[in-house]
Amino acid sequence: MEKLTAEEGTLALGLARGVIEYTIVKKPKTILPLTPVFGEKRGVFVTLTKNRLLRGCIGFPYPVMPLGEAIEHAAVAAALEDPRFPQVRRDEVATLEVEVTVLTVPEPLKCEPEDRPAHVLVGRHGLVVRGMGTSGLLLPQVATDYNWDSRTFLDHSCEKAGLPTQCWTNKNVEVLTFEGQIFSERERENRLTPNTA
Repeated sequence: MEKLTAEEGTLALGLARGVIEYTIVKKPKTILPLTPVFGEKRGVFVTLTKNRLLRGCIGFPYPVMPLGEAIEHAAVAAALEDPRFPQVRRDEVATLEVEVTVLTVPEPLKCEPEDRPAHVLVGRHGLVVRGMGTSGLLLPQVATDYNWDSRTFLDHSCEKAGLPTQCWTNKNVEVLTFEGQIFSERERENRLTPNTA
């Protein structure tokens, strides 16, 4: 999967912020000069933080719609529909920092359950844990932000799915990995998880 350029990352951030401002603040919608990659189906998450604390995070793990459309849907949902937080207020919008993570397609780990920690690369992989009628996802940057090792990352991914920690040792629980290309307003420079496909 082809990476976005730094300029396209800036466009992705502009698209996310623009739709939030349009939806909540009622600012006029800016038409951005989107490149062809925004018409390709990609998975994406939009993360909103305020004073470096999570304020909302919603996305699409799989490439179900064109990237530009997915960014807009995820951005509005992160601001207004994340069940963990109240809706973003009009007076908060200017204080938010936006991060867009463009995902590769999640792929199942092909190893025995007890060997999964050795196959999870912290700083490169995000995780999806799926089983028992539920699933949970954590982005690659979560593990590095909290200095987790691969076992701790797997445990927290189980919890995110509403499952017991160490459920990843169960052969009936599926663990998938993906990579992400991260663009952040906060850092003013684009970060990439290494070797993004």
